[in-house]
Amino acid sequence: MRGERGQATVEWVALLLVVALLLLAVLAAGIRVPGAALAQAIASRVLCAVALADHCGDEPALIAAYGDEVGRLVREHMPTLAFEEGSRAVPVDWRRCRSTTCADGREVGVVIASDAGLPVTAFTHVVDRRPGGDLYIQYWLYYPDSATLRGVPVAGEKGFHLDDWESVQVRIGNDGDVVQRASSHNGFNYRGDEANLASDAGIDPLREINETLGSRAENGWGPETGVLLVSGGSHAGNVGDDPGSRFTPGRRVHLVPLEEIAAADRSRFAVTPPWLKDVWRDPEASGTS
Repeated sequence: MRGERGQATVEWVALLLVVALLLLAVLAAGIRVPGAALAQAIASRVLCAVALADHCGDEPALIAAYGDEVGRLVREHMPTLAFEEGSRAVPVDWRRCRSTTCADGREVGVVIASDAGLPVTAFTHVVDRRPGGDLYIQYWLYYPDSATLRGVPVAGEKGFHLDDWESVQVRIGNDGDVVQRASSHNGFNYRGDEANLASDAGIDPLREINETLGSRAENGWGPETGVLLVSGGSHAGNVGDDPGSRFTPGRRVHLVPLEEIAAADRSRFAVTPPWLKDVWRDPEASGTS
């Protein structure tokens, strides 16, 4: 009897695999079927369950949200998070944690989770303006608080606020050119230097002058490097090259599509959440409000 039940289980798994592989083949051939994205995700999950797929992770959920091509691009372009030396914060899922007690992680080395076991997480949002325009991928990072002036006597409290939302963004052009920028205080920057001070302060006229003079990348965009430098305390970002001594590889960051969550969530935050910011609707917006 045990042998018969075991045989039935093997046959059932084999049947599921055949169905999954056939479904993926149909989708790959470009044949339209109802709920294609969902079907792709389900089939991928079946293959993951029996270890026939070489990469599972978040990809099925991303494909279900954005379709096969864009879903894979969202996974591919997530940059490595390089944290400033001495920092402990990691971005987490606000639905599970809104305190540094569950969002702080190890101070050195590869960090894939907080000390409380919560995965390093980025929320994704896509603005697809093709075929006439560009494809924008936004990666939103949530930290329970921001302390820009942490450790500075008297001024420290003035640089503190709860619910810190930061982002790193990728723009893929029709010509295949890929550029990247990161949120930094009140604006978006590429490399961190003095030319970005006007952008950080949200002073658009001075920012535009710096861009006209060529001392700053236009609207904060520059060639994709695949690395986001995260400042300690404020979590302001810049595009970098060296991940340093404390980092999370992009492929190890847990990615969660934000569109459906944003439409339904009614959480109250101390600062404006991504879906209410100008850049959510206009991916070329220069300010972070």
